[in-house]
Amino acid sequence: MAFGQTVMNLYDGSIPNSKPSAVEETLATDANGISRVSGVTAPTLTAYFPKGGVANTGKAIVICPGGGYSILAITHEGHDIAKLLAEHGIAAFVLKYRLPSDEIMVDKRIGPLQDAQRALQLVREHADEWGIRKNQIGIAGSSAGGHLASTLSTHYQKAVIDNPKETSLRPDFSLLLYPVISMQQELTHEGSKNNLLGSNPKPQDIILFSNELQVSKDTPPAFLVHAEDDGAVPIANSEAYVKALEKYGIAAKLIRYPQGGHGFGLHNKTTSDKWFDHFLVWLDSL
Repeated sequence: MAFGQTVMNLYDGSIPNSKPSAVEETLATDANGISRVSGVTAPTLTAYFPKGGVANTGKAIVICPGGGYSILAITHEGHDIAKLLAEHGIAAFVLKYRLPSDEIMVDKRIGPLQDAQRALQLVREHADEWGIRKNQIGIAGSSAGGHLASTLSTHYQKAVIDNPKETSLRPDFSLLLYPVISMQQELTHEGSKNNLLGSNPKPQDIILFSNELQVSKDTPPAFLVHAEDDGAVPIANSEAYVKALEKYGIAAKLIRYPQGGHGFGLHNKTTSDKWFDHFLVWLDSL
């Protein structure tokens, strides 16, 4: 487990909150080489450890790809980011999480969060074995994956998985790329909201999963990236989360790009600026 890439099942035994179904996992790759996964019923964690010759920083990040809670853009919002992190001495774990679905889950609202909590739990409980510092484990997410990452960052105190060792489920920091933060009508991405909460959600669920409203003094610091011309997820999502963090004096940085749209991953083609470089500096400053 010291170097390279390893795939592991997220759960050792039964998968919580699941029910029997005929759903099968599918993988589709388009002409641009972007792979999309759907129908996940057996979640996994793919680990990328720093390879020989790269100094291990002791830091680790669990990565949640986006896709509107309907698919996972697992290449450019998952594996590509993980490989680059590992090249900089940061262990990275791509989470292939279950997408909210009444067909495969008893309660679809908490299904993705269960997988995110379990991923963080797994990494923290194996930290010594994997050369990771237990207080340097973060969460990253893009788009709807950013909603999941910010949900974990604000809903870690209530475990929705078994946690017999009472392992901390709190990320130490978060990286949010053009994230869906809010379920409120004026901010949200409708597709993500409908997939997670249904077409007629309860008002209390809208509030509960609007993560800008769930920030507390213990919410971890966050680094966000968003384009002002994002037509899918308004930059107001990131702005609202930063404002909520700053209210409590929590470190927050938003990299704003005038252009770039949505879903650009590591590479915003409208600029030569690399948000990843800024992120590394920010992470070192924590």
